[in-house]
Amino acid sequence: MGKRILVQRRGRGYANMQTPTHRRRGQVKYIHSRKGSETIKAVIKDLIHDPGRGAPLAIIQFENGKKTLYLPPEGIFVGDTIEIGENAKIEVGNITTLRNVPEGTYIFNIEGQSNDGGKYVRSSGLYATVLTKEQNYVNVSLPSGKIKKFTLDCRCTIGVVAAGGRTTKPFIRAGNKYYWARNKHMIWPRTRANAMNACSHPFGGGRHKAPHKPKTVSRNAPPGRKVGLIAARRAGRRK
Repeated sequence: MGKRILVQRRGRGYANMQTPTHRRRGQVKYIHSRKGSETIKAVIKDLIHDPGRGAPLAIIQFENGKKTLYLPPEGIFVGDTIEIGENAKIEVGNITTLRNVPEGTYIFNIEGQSNDGGKYVRSSGLYATVLTKEQNYVNVSLPSGKIKKFTLDCRCTIGVVAAGGRTTKPFIRAGNKYYWARNKHMIWPRTRANAMNACSHPFGGGRHKAPHKPKTVSRNAPPGRKVGLIAARRAGRRK
């Protein structure tokens, strides 16, 4: 019987390896709406921080008094009013369907299917661009450069996700980096596999700087061996 190595212990999900999701503020989804429903208005009540999320969140209040979470764009402030509906104005912060959005507009938090609440382009500083419209679809350029088709009834928010300069700000202190990584369930600081003991990693053990074995491993490898280049399409030097 050997010792469970680090990657196996992480998979078991004990306390130190679990994401602290109890700190999260909640899901950010569009409210359910029916086709042809009237445009409703909401007021930005507060801007808050959500641990584990790069972009800030906003608390919005509808005319009936109900409150919900909202992913805010750049240039929106507490006290501003937003519109939600098929016929909403094309202004920053408003939520409308792709059918209503003109070509060349910056959008984010796009629904993959109608009324799923928003799935695409939600990280801080990101935006997608409406390219062209077809009979039943809209071609949207995503931040990755990929062009994806969405149905005309999918909703989106006009503008660019807030906190775009987040990644350019230095951490300065190691403690800041520690808490940032902990909220995202990331391993930090990360020890090199070659520097570990043989009982802690397949590449560890011995006084060497290289794994001394192929890094490629099968997709079906057992826990403990599944490290390195998992199911690599190719190996070796590119010629």
